Amino acid sequence: MKIDHLISMINRIGQYFASLPDRSEALEGIAMHVKRSWDPRMRRALLEHLDQQQGRGIDPVVLEALRQHRQLLA
Repeated sequence: MKIDHLISMINRIGQYFASLPDRSEALEGIAMHVKRSWDPRMRRALLEHLDQQQGRGIDPVVLEALRQHRQLLA
C-alpha cells in the first residue's frame, strides 16, 4: 500500500474527529478508528512513516493522536 494513500486517508479521519469539541476525545477517536478499521500492515506502514519521516504530510492533530496512542496501533 502506498504511504501517500494512507496519509490521505488518515488526514480525512483526523479532519472528522478534530471537529469534536473535546480534544482528548478526538485524539482517542482517531487512534481507535485506525485500530478498528485498518489492517495491521496499514498500521505498521503508518508507524514506520512516523518513525522514518517524522510523519511528513500528516496533519498535526493526527500526529498528536498517533504519538499519544501509539501502543494501541502497534
